[in-house]
Amino acid sequence: MKKKYLFFDIDGTLVAGGYGNTYTPEETKQALLQLRENGHFLAIATGRSQAMAVDMMRDMGFSNMVSDGGNGVTIDGELLGIEPMDAEACIALLQEAEEIGFPWGFCPENMVLRLVPDDRFYEATHDIYMENRVIEGLDPADYDTFYKINIACRRGDEKRLKSLSRLPWMRFQEEYIFVEPMDKSVGIRRIVDHFGGSYSDVVVFGDHWNDMSMFSDEWTCVAMGNAIPELKAKADFVTTDVDKGGILHACRHLGLI
Repeated sequence: MKKKYLFFDIDGTLVAGGYGNTYTPEETKQALLQLRENGHFLAIATGRSQAMAVDMMRDMGFSNMVSDGGNGVTIDGELLGIEPMDAEACIALLQEAEEIGFPWGFCPENMVLRLVPDDRFYEATHDIYMENRVIEGLDPADYDTFYKINIACRRGDEKRLKSLSRLPWMRFQEEYIFVEPMDKSVGIRRIVDHFGGSYSDVVVFGDHWNDMSMFSDEWTCVAMGNAIPELKAKADFVTTDVDKGGILHACRHLGLI
């Protein structure tokens, strides 16, 4: 069997369940085990920071990962590096948010917490996705690297942020937006190039908006049954839902196991 390079999104793809209550379906565990036995290369492809995803990576038996929305690469358990966002654009955006009065926070390192100048961000969002560390007098201009930015604003109000057009962003929560890299295909290509592989041997699995960028004509794309319609429209194959054996069904359909 020819070796394939498989990349899996996490939430809604590898794991099922609601926010804070996720689990890996038994059929998915079975599929991953058989894929490894057949000699395929397996990796996670996530928008999460490497620091936030590394424990889950290990717990699920992975040692390779595209993290930080495509800007981070981990191979054989070793972080090869994370490319930060454009610092000038990030500083301009955070300064604009402050002028408008939108609470904000950012990650200047590979970390599982965000820096905030006060408690306004938590008061506006009550968010528990990431811990907040209050730094009095926090000035974005004092930092050179930015990996993630969060800005609290109501849906539609982000249009007031003119600097936002210079950076990738998405709204996963009603209370705030995520400003972070969102092209997982960049990290996928870096990993395949590292091993001298062919893009035609890549298979990607996803379900949501932040997986759109990795659904490329250069390789095989699988959308979960629970995926958004727009992703299904780009897919080469639409499998069943994540909690209905979707990964296992797709891998059997593609002849990977």
